[in-house]
Amino acid sequence: MRSGKVLAFAASVVLAASTATVRAQETAAQAGAAANPVFLQAGELKWVDLDPKGAPGVKIADVRGDHATGAYSAFLKLPAGFAVPLHTHTHEMRVVFLSGTYLQAPEGKPEVRLPPGSFMVQPGGNYRHTTGCDKASECLFLVESDGPFDLHVVPEAKAPAKK
Repeated sequence: MRSGKVLAFAASVVLAASTATVRAQETAAQAGAAANPVFLQAGELKWVDLDPKGAPGVKIADVRGDHATGAYSAFLKLPAGFAVPLHTHTHEMRVVFLSGTYLQAPEGKPEVRLPPGSFMVQPGGNYRHTTGCDKASECLFLVESDGPFDLHVVPEAKAPAKK
């Protein structure tokens, strides 16, 4: 069982790294730097606040593209215990979880716990879900999307007025 988890983790990391590398190489090729590898060490990541008012403590580091304007690959960090209410995103996201335990609950369904080495394809559009990070430690993950990052909180249903 343990070796299966290690293999799954290794496969997820290799998949994410190869996908990010291929896309980075495609971007570099389009910029005239054909066939040059792109290397980025952890200490070179430029972490910025995703949304200091709406998501305090959430950090993002773009490694390809720009999450605010179009297609991107980026590392995200969620603080331990962080939670987002029911929401949607416009674009599909492909995610590899690197540390911490990520929590997601599709609307009306049980919570899914995704430990390090897990992979998720999250639909865009009207896929309503909650998101969080287990309180034991911060969550670090790699996200790729073909469109800019956004988050649309679903308004809570109001109780009918009493007569």
